[in-house]
Amino acid sequence: MNKVYLSDAGPKVSPAIYGFWRWEAGKGDMEKIVNLCLELGVNTFDHADRYGDYSCEKRFGEVLAKQSFKRSDIVLFSKCGVNTTPHYRVNHVNTSAEHITFSVENSLRNLQTDYLDVFLLDQLDPLSDLEATALALEKLKSAGKVKNIGVSNFSVYQHQLLVSYLNIPVVSNHIDMNLLNTAALDNGAIDYIKQKYMRPLATSPLAGGRIENGTDELALKVRKKLLEVAARYDANIESIAVAWLVKLGALPLIGTLEEKRIRNIVNSFQINLSHEDWYELYQATKPVSSIQD
Repeated sequence: MNKVYLSDAGPKVSPAIYGFWRWEAGKGDMEKIVNLCLELGVNTFDHADRYGDYSCEKRFGEVLAKQSFKRSDIVLFSKCGVNTTPHYRVNHVNTSAEHITFSVENSLRNLQTDYLDVFLLDQLDPLSDLEATALALEKLKSAGKVKNIGVSNFSVYQHQLLVSYLNIPVVSNHIDMNLLNTAALDNGAIDYIKQKYMRPLATSPLAGGRIENGTDELALKVRKKLLEVAARYDANIESIAVAWLVKLGALPLIGTLEEKRIRNIVNSFQINLSHEDWYELYQATKPVSSIQD
């Protein structure tokens, strides 16, 4: 897979990114999945301190320490912000300077690396002193521990708010987007990301398997249309669903542990949906057509 720039100020990444948010502690063969991704050309991996009940980063670091691939050959994302039980008494968000600094140091230690290519804030804590938060991010970047800054699950206004305090660019924004959740096209998120010359990272590109297996009314309606379009391209419906995101300029963030689904996502890059096919799928997500005659 040819690498692409994450933004005008960000690093080059694989056009599909693998993330560990669906991993459970102690489950899944991480080395096998990582090697499969690398074999398919996916060299960019998305972590967070809390993934896998706070265990995924350490497990990935153990894979990296085996030196079957070079650190310089991969791109590592991590993030902090959302804190979950049972490690904390109550689920909450913390993007204070102290928590950010602690989390980065802990991630570096667990991942067995000296730097993160992209460090993201996962949601924005309304209680944080944003001036201190921004200063902590800038210090981590100037120290070389973090190469770039990003955000995840931010609204347009939260994104703008953080940027107003920073003297360094935000190079990435993770948003939940797929054919069963197109809100980012309606609430301005996609437009703002593109305005900032960034590529949106689409989390849950297959809606957690609902694209293929969902039994709700919307999933059934969209799947029917996907089957029609897939027949024109001799492709799997999951590949078509991700090709719809790729046509929009988004980078799909793979979360599945199933090899078949990983391959379906990677195969989407061989498909160039026509303009009309893209809109036909988009209209299938709506109760009535949003395109005026």
